[in-house]
Amino acid sequence: MISKKKIIISYVITAVLLFSLFLIAVNTGSLKVTPQELFRGLFIEYDKNVATVYDLRFPRIFIAMIGGAAMAVSGVLLQAVMKNPLADPGIIGISSGASFTAVLITAFAPQLFFFTPIFAFLGGMLACLIVYSLAWRNGLNPLRIILVGVAVNAMFTGLMSAFNSATGSNYSGAASIVNANITMKTWDDFRTLLWYALAGLILSFFVSAKCNLLALEDKTARSLGVNVNGARIAVSVIAVLLASISTAVIGPISFLGLIVPHIARLLVGSNHKVLIPYSVILGAFTLLLADTVGRTIASPYEISASVIMSVVGGPFFILLLRRSDKKHG
Repeated sequence: MISKKKIIISYVITAVLLFSLFLIAVNTGSLKVTPQELFRGLFIEYDKNVATVYDLRFPRIFIAMIGGAAMAVSGVLLQAVMKNPLADPGIIGISSGASFTAVLITAFAPQLFFFTPIFAFLGGMLACLIVYSLAWRNGLNPLRIILVGVAVNAMFTGLMSAFNSATGSNYSGAASIVNANITMKTWDDFRTLLWYALAGLILSFFVSAKCNLLALEDKTARSLGVNVNGARIAVSVIAVLLASISTAVIGPISFLGLIVPHIARLLVGSNHKVLIPYSVILGAFTLLLADTVGRTIASPYEISASVIMSVVGGPFFILLLRRSDKKHG
């Protein structure tokens, strides 16, 4: 049982780290501004350097934070509904299904740009339904979910790569989704992501109690009057929504929805009423950290945040897989 004091300390420290990382990310690059100059340029009087930072770096930073929060909470919800500690929207194919749909819309119907997250959501739901239908056999089997999810992920990833190669990567917007590149994102991209993400995150707070009940055995939950199938569907839809809208703007980010929930549980426990809000902060911090490291580690070149997450998440996934084998056989 995690003490209330430890939970509060974890929230405070993570929030402080996120704010500190925000200031570092703002000053990552050739143009530097002090916190005082930043405040003065944003709220008091015009400053050319601050205006440049505002237009070029702020959208990228805020998109990384919002997208990281959405992807982290999606992982929390999927792990609750599937009762599988290895569930992640990237691993089980939801992100790649959403990404493939977003690529098609970006390439062939750019006039529907604002509605790209909706189409990405439909693609994510299709991938989720495929995983559920193929993995279900008298219940959800943790091993079958991962195996089917990996296959679905490979299928949609292959389709994206084939499309990108067949078009000669001429569609820069589509290519940025395929490569999970947020270098040239604008305030329009941020606004597109923000409203959908806020809706999904607010809904996730309302289903936190259902997530706690889904952690019980289905028979136990039913004896408490819970509509298990209805709760599972509702939570799954919100999880797919959060993963899809993030993927539609940023691209597929693997392992973020796997790593953050596990670290969060160690710090604040498994009560989803506490876990979900904390995962919002930790998810924002994690993706912003990956993007900032990618901008600095090979300067003046950049490494995509998705690559950083894959390098870190791969060993983490193997470790969890070994621990899971001991539980599920």
